[in-house]
Amino acid sequence: MTEQTTRRAPVVVAIMASMAMIAIEATIVSTAMPQIAAQLGQINLYSWVFSSFLLTLTATTVVFGKLADIYGRKPVLLVGIALFLFASVLAGFAWSMPSMIAFRLLQGIGAGAIQPVAMTVVADLFPGNQRGKVQGYLASVWALSAVVGPLLGSIIIHNLPWAWIFWINVPVGLFAALGFILYLHEEKRARDVSIDVLGAALFAISVSSLMIALTEMESAVSAEAIAALLVFMVTLVAFIWQERRAEAPMVAPDLWLKRPIAFANLAVFFASMSIMGLTTFLPMYVQTVLNRSPLVAGFALTMLLLGWPLGATIASRQFVRLGLRPLMIAGSLCIPAGTCLFVLLNPSSSAVLAGAGSLVMGFGMGLLNIGALILTQESVSSYERGSATASNVFSRNLGSTLGAALLGAVLSYGLAHTTNGHSITPEQLRGLLNGTIAVISDAEEIRLALQHALHATFIAMLLIAMLIVPACLLVPRPQAHRVTQEA
Repeated sequence: MTEQTTRRAPVVVAIMASMAMIAIEATIVSTAMPQIAAQLGQINLYSWVFSSFLLTLTATTVVFGKLADIYGRKPVLLVGIALFLFASVLAGFAWSMPSMIAFRLLQGIGAGAIQPVAMTVVADLFPGNQRGKVQGYLASVWALSAVVGPLLGSIIIHNLPWAWIFWINVPVGLFAALGFILYLHEEKRARDVSIDVLGAALFAISVSSLMIALTEMESAVSAEAIAALLVFMVTLVAFIWQERRAEAPMVAPDLWLKRPIAFANLAVFFASMSIMGLTTFLPMYVQTVLNRSPLVAGFALTMLLLGWPLGATIASRQFVRLGLRPLMIAGSLCIPAGTCLFVLLNPSSSAVLAGAGSLVMGFGMGLLNIGALILTQESVSSYERGSATASNVFSRNLGSTLGAALLGAVLSYGLAHTTNGHSITPEQLRGLLNGTIAVISDAEEIRLALQHALHATFIAMLLIAMLIVPACLLVPRPQAHRVTQEA
C-alpha cells in the first residue's frame, strides 16, 4: 500500500475502532463476568472464559499474519471483524458456561486476525520516527475504553440483559469495517507462500492440553491432568519437530532468536502473564473480599487502562531521546512494584489501594510494550517486519494465555486447600457472587477463604513480574542504540 492510494488518517481511525472492540471487551467482560458466571453456573470454568479467547487469539496470530502477506491486509482485517462480530452476537445468546467458552473461542479467532494485522498496517504506513507517535494515539483507545467500558458494563448489568455486554461490539465493528472498505487501498498480491497449518494445530493442541492440566490440578493430581500433561509433552515435541522441517515455519528460528527480539519478546511474555492475574481476578477480589459494587471493581480495573496509555504516550514521545532499552527497564520495574500493592491487600483494605496497583502496573506495561514493539520492528528489514510484529503479538498473547491458566490453577488450588480444612465448592462461590447465601457467617467464611486463595494468586503474579527485569536488562545496549537512531 502507498500514501497515494491510502488515506492514512481515516485508516488510523478505523484501526482505533477495531482495537476499541478488543479494549472494551476487556473492561466490560472482566467487570460483568462475576454476575454472568453467577447466572450461568459452573464457576469452576470461570477462568476459561478468558483463557479460551486468548487461546485461539494466540494460535491464529501468526497464521493470519502470513495470510495478510499473501492476500493483503484489507481482506484479512475484514474477515477478522466479521468473525469477531458474529461470535459476539452468539455470546449474547450463551445458555451455559461451556457455550460461552465456545463462542469466546470463535471471538478469539476474529481477534487473531485484527490485532497483528492492524499493527502491521501502522508499520506499513508510517516510518519509525512517526510510528511511535501513532502507537501513542492508538494507546489512547485503551484510556477511552477504560472510562466507557466499566460505565457501560454497570449500566447494562443493572438495566439490560447481560447479552448487551457482547452486542455492544456490533456498531463499533461495523464502523471499523466501513473505514477499511472506503479508505484502505492496496495493490493486489499473489504470493505463493505456504502456511504452517500443522504447526498452528499442534501449538493449539499443546497449549490447550497444558491449560486443561492446570485447571484439573486442584486438590490432587488427577488422571485427567496426567493425560493432559502427556498430550502437552507429545504435541510440544511434535510442534518443535514440525517447525524445524517446515518450509515456512510458524515460528522462524532465525528471526525469533535474534537477541534484541528474543529478550524483548521474553519480557513481554512475562509481563502479559502477570497482567492476566490483574484483569481476571481483581474484579472478583474487589466485589467479594472487599465487598464493593461491580462499578467500584470496574473503576479499580480502569486505573490499569489509564496508566497503560499514559506510559505508552511517554514512551512514544521520548524513545528517540532516551532510547528504547532504558524505557523498557523502567517499565519492568514498575510492573512488580504495582503487583506488590496487590500482595498487601486484605479484607479491610480500601479499593483505592487496588486502583493504585492497577495504575502503576498499567504505566509499566505502557512503557514496556511500546518499547518492545518498536525495538522488534526496527531490528529487522521491511521484508521481515510483518513476521517480527507477529512474534511480538504472539509472545504477548501466549503469555496471557498461559498466565490465565496458571494463575487460575493457583486460585483453584487455594480454594481447595482453605485454612479450616474445608474446600470451597463452586456452588458456594456462586452463592457469594449473587448474594443468595442465607447465613451471614457462611458468607464471611467463604469470603475469608477466597481472600487467602486470591492472595496466593497475587504472590504468584509478583514472582512472574520479577522475571521481567532480567529479561529487559539482557536486551543488548548497542542494538537498542542503533534502533533508536534509525527511528
